Amino acid sequence: MCKIYFSHPWLKLCLVGLLAGICFFSPGTAFAKAGFEFEIFENPPQTVSGTVKDASTGKPLAGATINVKGGSQSTASDTRGAFTIVAPDNISVLVISYVGYVTQELPVTGNNIEVSMLPNSAELNQVVVVGYGTQNKRDVTGAVKSVKSEAFNRGIINSPQQLLQGKVSGVNVTSASGEPGSMQGITIRGPGGVRTGSTPLFVVDGLPLDNSSTGGGDPLNFINPQDIESFDVLKDASATAIYGSRGANGVIIITTKRGKAGVSTLAYSTSIGYSKIARALPVLTAEEFRAEVPKLGGAIDDQKGSTDWQKEITRTAFTQNHNLTMSGGAERLTYYASFGLQKQEGILKENSLDRYSGRFNATQRFWDDRLIIEANLNVANTKNQRPPIGGLIGDAISNNPTYPAYDANGKPIGYQNISNPLVYLTLDKDITTINRVIGNISPSLKLIKGLVYKLNFGVDNSNSNHDVEALPFAQPLRDGRLETFYNYNRNTLIENYLTYSFATPRHSVSALAGHSYQKIFVQGRNNSINRFPISPVEPIYNPGLGQELTLANNRPGGYAFINELQSFFGRVTYQLDNKYLLTANFRADGSSKFGSNNKYGLFPSFSLGWKISDEEFMSGSVFNNLKLRGGWGRTGNQEIPSKITQALYTSQVSASTSYPLYASGLYPAGTTFSRLANPDIQWEVSTQTDVGLDFGLWKGALSGSVDFFNKVSNNILLEVIPADPIQPANTFWTNVQDMTINNKGVEFDIEYRHKSNAGISYNIGGNLTYMHNKVNNSPYSVIPSGSASGSGLTSATINGYLNGEPIGTFFLKEFTGFDANGLSTYRDTDKDGIISDKDRIAAGTALPNIIYSFNGGAAYKGFDVVVNFNGVSGNKIYDNTANSYFYKNKLAKNVNTTREAIANATESTSNSAPVSTRFLKDGAYLRLNNLSLGYNFNTNDLGIKKWISAIRLSVTGQNLFVITNYNGFDPEVNTDRTINGISSYGIDYQSYPKAKSIIFGLNFSF
Repeated sequence: MCKIYFSHPWLKLCLVGLLAGICFFSPGTAFAKAGFEFEIFENPPQTVSGTVKDASTGKPLAGATINVKGGSQSTASDTRGAFTIVAPDNISVLVISYVGYVTQELPVTGNNIEVSMLPNSAELNQVVVVGYGTQNKRDVTGAVKSVKSEAFNRGIINSPQQLLQGKVSGVNVTSASGEPGSMQGITIRGPGGVRTGSTPLFVVDGLPLDNSSTGGGDPLNFINPQDIESFDVLKDASATAIYGSRGANGVIIITTKRGKAGVSTLAYSTSIGYSKIARALPVLTAEEFRAEVPKLGGAIDDQKGSTDWQKEITRTAFTQNHNLTMSGGAERLTYYASFGLQKQEGILKENSLDRYSGRFNATQRFWDDRLIIEANLNVANTKNQRPPIGGLIGDAISNNPTYPAYDANGKPIGYQNISNPLVYLTLDKDITTINRVIGNISPSLKLIKGLVYKLNFGVDNSNSNHDVEALPFAQPLRDGRLETFYNYNRNTLIENYLTYSFATPRHSVSALAGHSYQKIFVQGRNNSINRFPISPVEPIYNPGLGQELTLANNRPGGYAFINELQSFFGRVTYQLDNKYLLTANFRADGSSKFGSNNKYGLFPSFSLGWKISDEEFMSGSVFNNLKLRGGWGRTGNQEIPSKITQALYTSQVSASTSYPLYASGLYPAGTTFSRLANPDIQWEVSTQTDVGLDFGLWKGALSGSVDFFNKVSNNILLEVIPADPIQPANTFWTNVQDMTINNKGVEFDIEYRHKSNAGISYNIGGNLTYMHNKVNNSPYSVIPSGSASGSGLTSATINGYLNGEPIGTFFLKEFTGFDANGLSTYRDTDKDGIISDKDRIAAGTALPNIIYSFNGGAAYKGFDVVVNFNGVSGNKIYDNTANSYFYKNKLAKNVNTTREAIANATESTSNSAPVSTRFLKDGAYLRLNNLSLGYNFNTNDLGIKKWISAIRLSVTGQNLFVITNYNGFDPEVNTDRTINGISSYGIDYQSYPKAKSIIFGLNFSF
């Protein structure tokens, strides 16, 4: 190829004319036969290489766009921030841009340049997903917090909620169990209902999920945490009202990772983790047991062994995680694909969770970007194997420690008088397999300038198979049994909406209007069979081996329902002089769950913002951002059982429902009401006011926000007993007039970032939430919840919803000590001389009034370290485990217990242990959630950059310690002891213990 360089314009003009003439007269053959090729440059082109980094942290920025100003040349930085581009000449200017950073223009002054990108006012230009669209963070007027993947918690992560714990003020994430895949509790600005639940709405890549858990476990377990790019948490009503009837508990928008144009990346990450029980319950050892039983006058049953039963049922668990991702694309098409595998052992033997996941998304652009089609697809398979957890833990903490666990042949011994939990580890099996496919396609078409139409069609299909197997056994003798449960859930969504935007030098307006229809179908079936022979073939693989199939013991069951939601929604945003902001949202929801007289609910909101830092009088101040915002709005809650507005009938043969129609023969079934119709049931509504201040100082080095909020929920939905005793049904559903639940408080977030001249970068931050919850104007003296478990505790309750007290209040008799006979005494609050339920008091709440976290990080050259702490204060825990197992009377009968249970010498061994404040304990804690140390290898120095662009090695400790006065397994606990659907709080009963883990990770990028 011949290259001819010209420096005079007239020569270039002559040559262009000559070439054009030749091509005109000899099209397709000009210079081809001669084998000549010409490239015309005013000056020789240059190949420019460089790296793009964050100026404050020194970390490379992958996906930064590099353009030649005024030219067509473009490229993007790779995973190490490196790029290469051909510039036409040595006077070219490169334009480097990256989301959330100040765009830079740099002249080409050499063949190698280093670009340091400055965060744009502490990422004020960061795009925040706000529902049916995005906004610049600087322009958001609601209480919205965005958390990116680099800030997520680290460790063994089963559910996405764990990534958020401690990251957002006002959000309380509770890992109530240490079991892999267990439900994660999460509330935003406190609970607001009695029966409607407090779980926020989750939206994944534009598809609102149904919070039903198909087959058990957490409903978000299908998402591979490594696929998540960001969480956007919508906290106040001005932000959540766009989701109407499902926004009362807040909204969490999950955005998954997508490919970037110009960057092709293949990445593989793997980790292995080791976990063991963080702390066991301090029950007596065999030697202590032998010494203490005789002191209580008991006849010791000493089998000459020394067994730590908690140690026998637990293990050092192994977890492996593998992820492969491929992403990239060109100017018109980008894609992202991932494949994930996680195999996790629980710290209890015979407990495991396996998850296989695959995700693919693509974005295709047509017609000069007028038509953009986005598609998302996620496929997941999870398999959860569980031992009989409750019985396993109960036996381990109460069994006589002098009994050997194994015989001389190393096999578990079956006893008649105690239950060896190791026997049931091999006999009982609980396996749930869930297959889930979720996908949506979302094309958008630019109709005219500023007007865009968007369609969103999505389907979420899941089905599960749940087998509960009990093998037959000779000693102790028992028949085998197999129960099988099938569940199916289909969630279909179709949305159409228009967005119109226009701007002038002083005014900017955006308007959104749309329609949404969502249909959710849920179905379940179950069957069972009894009496299996002892055989090497398990019933789960051949149910036909069962020998008993009767309607009395094996009646099949099932259910099905359809929920439909039709909505009309809109939003208007307005800016004046880029300083004064207004946002108004509106949604009208119609739900099949509600009565025909109140089918639709209206949910408006508005918010205002003022960018004080952009005013002239703030010029030259230390504030680069100072924004005052305030909002008001109404949202709804439809998380109630289906069909409750409709009448329900029951047909059965019984003494009270049947009568003879003939002189002989069977009685016919009688049909009666079990629920009355109520077409007047309407939405539970939350009205919320929020005032907030966002601030940034010293070019964003210090940033944060403070919010004051007040949320009032009314139209509380309850199932109540009729006032008229003559009713065909025992209960009915209604909205309780005037009853309210109030959550109010203050939230504070702060973060500081700095990079020294020595190249050391560090950050420190945290958040604090103070919140108060109160039930007001309840017409009932108490709404009981929280059923107690254990011998002698049947029908006892622990929680109570009381006027003037928070949700989760412990409504208990107040324990005052022991009398002369060593029996428990309680305060006689009504002074009638009789201790009864009338003497119960509000003894504290399970809801913390302070939630806090703090974190830090540092990086130097290739090394980095990250640490995250979180904690709560002001809450209490009812130790139902201690109430049921740990008291003197138990030890006297050769049942193990703790030192705390026998600490008081005056207590009689015949003293009972009813539900009372004796077992109510402080639930405050501070936890080191995770600590991670990593090193990024310089592949260029290793000489392998051509093949491997990045290598990272890390080690992470998870749940390394917790500081607390609570002496159960863990203070972060909430065993579900719901009564008739009324939520319980803060009860610990046979909870799965938490694990302490260490994880080693290795990442490659190619």
